[in-house]
Amino acid sequence: MELYDVWFILIAVLWTGYFFLEGFDFGVGVLTKVLARDRKERRVLINTIGPVWDGNEVWLLTAGGATFAAFPEWYATLFSGFYLPLLLILLALIVRGVAFEYRHKRDEDRWQTNWEHAIFWTSLLPAFLWGVAFGNIVRGVAIDQEKEYVGGFFDLLNPYALLGGLVTLTLFTFHGAVFVALKTVGDIRVRARKLATGVGLVTAVLAVLWLGWTQLEKGDAVSLMAMLAAAGALLGAIAMNQRGREGWAFALSGVTIVAAVAMLFLTLFPNVMPSTLNEEWSLTVSNASSTPYTLKIMTWCAGIATPLVLLYQSWTYWVFRKRIGTQHLADVH
Repeated sequence: MELYDVWFILIAVLWTGYFFLEGFDFGVGVLTKVLARDRKERRVLINTIGPVWDGNEVWLLTAGGATFAAFPEWYATLFSGFYLPLLLILLALIVRGVAFEYRHKRDEDRWQTNWEHAIFWTSLLPAFLWGVAFGNIVRGVAIDQEKEYVGGFFDLLNPYALLGGLVTLTLFTFHGAVFVALKTVGDIRVRARKLATGVGLVTAVLAVLWLGWTQLEKGDAVSLMAMLAAAGALLGAIAMNQRGREGWAFALSGVTIVAAVAMLFLTLFPNVMPSTLNEEWSLTVSNASSTPYTLKIMTWCAGIATPLVLLYQSWTYWVFRKRIGTQHLADVH
């Protein structure tokens, strides 16, 4: 196995970690307008992710940085061809971070309402657009022999990619609802479980259609196993949620995300961005990678830094592991 193969796997792991952690993060943001009945309940939902949301986004920064360093041709083509949707995601993440920090700075109703609207929309938009982006990466886009994207913005809005966006949106919302049930007490916990069941069933239908479509066009035996693992884990998560076993439900919803992302990267390899114009013009792990010396230095740095980051983030989740409810919040904010 070459170092560029190793870094393809590592980047897949980074994106998997990001979708696992930021997935429930986005889901909770969406639920602030779907599940919460008043401002106090919205505060409970926001507080469930308050200590961890910014740490979850580190996975995105690391994945982007690793792609830039390990596969510069992939990074250049991706960020130039997908410039507008990625810019929308970036702006949404910036506004989202500001909304979390500014929402409680003033007591005026209009001020807090506006920032709560911002949290909802800047959670929903990236959750949808990440599915659209990865749908296009797996499906392939118009790349010429100069490794440049020559399509337009509306070429990215094809049925396969849009279905992928709906899958990630519903899957992250389900993941977030299960997380809320795991982290809260009282009526919110009960309603979160009920909502998770409905969203989970919708997710199951959409996911089977999208992953099945992917398997038929690009899959093999290994990707089929990953797809079956994702489907089984999702059904198991719905069942555990119905039984009130929130810990198992959250773990299985996480396994669903891991298996689904693994399937996408399995169907992609050895390409990193297939060309729909000519297969020979596709970006692969070999023709899009950095030099072996660069990859070797990166491997040493990752081997030292990654365990430290994992230990710190695990400690953060352990410290803020307790459930919360409206009774834990003061009436005056």
